[in-house]
Parts: sequence; C-alpha cells; structure tokens
Amino acid sequence: MEKHSRKEDWIAILTGTFLVAQGVFFLQSASLLTGGTTGLALLASQFVPISFGTLYFVANCPFYLLAWKRFGSRFAFNSALSGALVSIFADHLYLVISLDTINEVYCAVAGGLLMGLGMLILFRHRSSLGGFNVLCLFIQDKFGISVGKSQLAIDFCILIASCFFVSLEVIGLSILGAIALNLVLAMNHKPTRYSVNYG
Repeated sequence: MEKHSRKEDWIAILTGTFLVAQGVFFLQSASLLTGGTTGLALLASQFVPISFGTLYFVANCPFYLLAWKRFGSRFAFNSALSGALVSIFADHLYLVISLDTINEVYCAVAGGLLMGLGMLILFRHRSSLGGFNVLCLFIQDKFGISVGKSQLAIDFCILIASCFFVSLEVIGLSILGAIALNLVLAMNHKPTRYSVNYG
C-alpha cells in the first residue's frame, strides 16, 4: 500500500487531534468519562487542581517510550506530538466554544464518535494518542486482534473501576460513549484491511 506523504501525515495529525479534543470537550461538558488514559485523566481532573491536558500528557509519557521501542522513533514522535496537541486543544477549547444546553446522551455519543474518528485518522498516519492505544496496536500487530476489540475490553475495565468514584448514571452514559468510540475503530481499522507501516 502506498505510504502517505509527510505533508499528509502532518495535516492528519492536526485533524485527528482536533477531533479527539472536540470529543473530550463534549465528555467534559457533561461530566462523563471514557476509557484509557483519557478516562483516567478526566476522572483525576475532577478531584485534583490540575488541568485535563496536563494529567493526560503525563499519564501517556511511559507509553511513548513503549511506542519508541516497539514501533520506532517516527511513530513515537508522532504519538507524543499528537498527545501534546490533544492536551493543548482540550485545555483551550473553552475559549472558542461553550454549550448552553447539555444533553448527556448526545454528549456521550458525539464525544465517542469524534474521538474514534480522530484516533482512526491518527492510526492511519503512523501515529496514536499513546497510552493504551499503543498497547492495542501492539496486540493487533502481534496477535491480529483488532484495535477496537482490545480497546473496548480495556475501556470497559476502567469504567467499571470508576464506579467507586462516580454515579452509576455517569458510568452508564460513559460506557455508551466508549461503545461509540470503539465501534468506529472496530469497523474501520481491521488488521487484514488496512496495513500500516510504523517506521
């Protein structure tokens, strides 16, 4: 399969990270969670005086090292850049947009779909968001299990563990968003359908 050009990769990283940040914004607006390091950062930001973006980037740092070791320097650099951009976008979207009316179900579905689309774009341009994305890509590369399936399993475990900190209603809506996110990945990023070169 023909590789994307470097210019296409840069444009895709900007586009993908903006979509992910917009999805995070919807989840934050409704005080919802999601899986992965994003969900952990969203949960922690409700209890500590540190922004989501800062918590998110710090939580992902160890996974960027894993990405470097397993997939190479270019993929690791792209992933670290993507994580930084999501952190910056998510922490500053409030300057340009606000929601006067918040429907939690809509925020859950829209947030999940936007995050899934953004992650899909990043995966197809030799990047990721770090965190469990890297682990899921490793599982797909090693065992042929699609990213969506492994990501859904991890997200489900994180959301269940969050029951100790938030209400069951929030957990239920957050699971809805996680399902929307992972359906996008499961249907559109199959290892036998789209080959990605990480080097």
